[in-house]
Amino acid sequence: MTETHTALLSTAYLGPVQYYSKLLRYPEIIIEQHENYPKQSYRNRCRILGGNGPLTLSIPVDKGPDLKVKTKDVRIATAEDWQRLHWRTIVSAYNNSPFFPYYQDELAPFFHEKKWKYLLDFNLEIQEKVMELLEIDVQIKRSTEFIKEETEDMLDLREVIHPKKQRSKPDPHFHSEPYTQVFEEKFDFQPNLSVIDLLFNEGPESMSILEECFKE
Repeated sequence: MTETHTALLSTAYLGPVQYYSKLLRYPEIIIEQHENYPKQSYRNRCRILGGNGPLTLSIPVDKGPDLKVKTKDVRIATAEDWQRLHWRTIVSAYNNSPFFPYYQDELAPFFHEKKWKYLLDFNLEIQEKVMELLEIDVQIKRSTEFIKEETEDMLDLREVIHPKKQRSKPDPHFHSEPYTQVFEEKFDFQPNLSVIDLLFNEGPESMSILEECFKE
């Protein structure tokens, strides 16, 4: 186990394997909710693997008239039926994967129910479900104020996990461990996709792969 027991993360929509490797390894996770919401991050998007290659699913958000809004206040836009589109895309991509039939009923409600107004609430609830399926037991807290920098007791990973490599800081504690992917006959291994890519392809073995992804 790492010496630091707490990690500070941004919220993520069905975060990548790298993100869930942190959830597995740190006993306590603090989710930053008082930051100014940035564009083009994993906060409202995930990457999966479809028949034509990697693709991005983005949750439309409505930040209101303010140029700066805290992540906790970002609302999900209701003008388009993104849930139906995302679920249809996920089914198309993973319907033939080994473990999709075992998990689809657990995740489907998140793409049919309309009860979520705020992005952060949706992210944390679907994250809790994925953690349950992976059997990850970790204490998740929301920040009570904006946290400026890391401390001896808390590792700041907010800028480490980002879809654009040029905008992410180095992560010496992550190694992308290959696993079977549903379209591997068409593409080379696609690293660090959404955790659902791992879950649908490896099922109960996902935990072991996440453990191997973390480098001490």
